[in-house]
Amino acid sequence: MKVFISVDMEGTTPTIRWDECEHGKGYYTTYAEQMTREVVAACEGAINAGADEIVIKDAHETGANIDITKLPECAKLIRGWSGHPYSMVFGIDSSFDAAMFIGYHSAASREGNPLSHTMSGKALYIKINGEYASEFMLFSYAAALEGVPTVFLSGDKMLCEDGKKLHPGLYTVAVKEGFGASAVCLSTAKSMKLIRENVEKALKQDLPKAKITLPRHFTVEICFKEHANANKASYYPGMKKLNGNTVLFETDDYFEVLRMIGFVL
Repeated sequence: MKVFISVDMEGTTPTIRWDECEHGKGYYTTYAEQMTREVVAACEGAINAGADEIVIKDAHETGANIDITKLPECAKLIRGWSGHPYSMVFGIDSSFDAAMFIGYHSAASREGNPLSHTMSGKALYIKINGEYASEFMLFSYAAALEGVPTVFLSGDKMLCEDGKKLHPGLYTVAVKEGFGASAVCLSTAKSMKLIRENVEKALKQDLPKAKITLPRHFTVEICFKEHANANKASYYPGMKKLNGNTVLFETDDYFEVLRMIGFVL
């Protein structure tokens, strides 16, 4: 079994502050270590389910956060950023049996995580076909574009609830629940145990039944915090400016959604 894992940091068990997630800041090393531990737990669950090839995308900030020395022998780690529109799932293709997401967080304008955002932080919100778009939505849809089912997600409670609406075969572990600028967090021992157990369960299901069909048309609305960013984005081919802070992009091709996101955010 061949498994793809994308890993972010703002949805790992203990993080609630930006300086915990920013390379070079005082608290960063502690939380990068926890990011590594949670992906290792996911790898252990995957191996228990029969995975013999695991590809991991380090998908936070520098793309250089995970300690490769802690990973199992069957794992490969993609570090850094290629510039490809698949971004946080760069490296995924139709050869994978399943995709999983570790440490993801609620979308911009969703209150489930003190660090809720989508991509660069420029957007007040992004909506795809009227629904708030998280990074999980953006890149689990990229997996679906390759015919790969998304079967596991860990992160904040609200994101896990939102994710289940998108993927019928999704197993989730809510490692924390956000309340304003705070969060109630599981113990790291508990979260890793739950990740390990639920990844194994997720990969033991009938994986082809977990596949989804993407919408036939995509309407993407982006409301920027700064009007200057909206003005600049309005020059992207096919983009329409709705008002001082908001732009609209429409396409039948989801790859074009990701290409646009990569350039305007």
